[in-house]
Amino acid sequence: MLRITSIIFACLFFMAPAEARQHHKYHRHYVHHHQHRTVHVAKAPAANIFEIKGWWTQPAITYAPQRTRAVAAHEQTIVAHPAGCPKRLFCGCGASVRVFGHSVRELWLAANWYKFPRTYPAPGAVAVRRHHVMVLEADLGGGVWQVYDANSGRGATRIHARSLAGYTIVQPRA
Repeated sequence: MLRITSIIFACLFFMAPAEARQHHKYHRHYVHHHQHRTVHVAKAPAANIFEIKGWWTQPAITYAPQRTRAVAAHEQTIVAHPAGCPKRLFCGCGASVRVFGHSVRELWLAANWYKFPRTYPAPGAVAVRRHHVMVLEADLGGGVWQVYDANSGRGATRIHARSLAGYTIVQPRA
């Protein structure tokens, strides 16, 4: 009996575990600058134009990510560097110059723009996301706005068309 029990125990102990592969249907893996990253590629519903978060406080209106080709159809203008702003990382400074007429040091950090009340897109409102701020100028339709975009890429300040996908809209003049 002891021999049979030890044979059964040895068989159970040395059995190979089942191979449990995870099938990631909605993920792509790629290598960028020697770092492994995973990107979620699930489709967002087109009918959901915006999502309202935080019903118990002031609602944060965040536009759902959606791709649009209308942005490419509009022209862009490169304008002068905002007065009183640093040469690098100046989107918050440039937005404060555009909205208030002078540089507000506290608003150089994009996260500090979240202290203003949330609103719907309108000229003069500010679109904020993590690490970037831009001032809304004119509605071009379809969730695309002409914006004043300080530090919009390669150290340039542009007035150009941008989608509001992923941005939270705040009203600094409230």
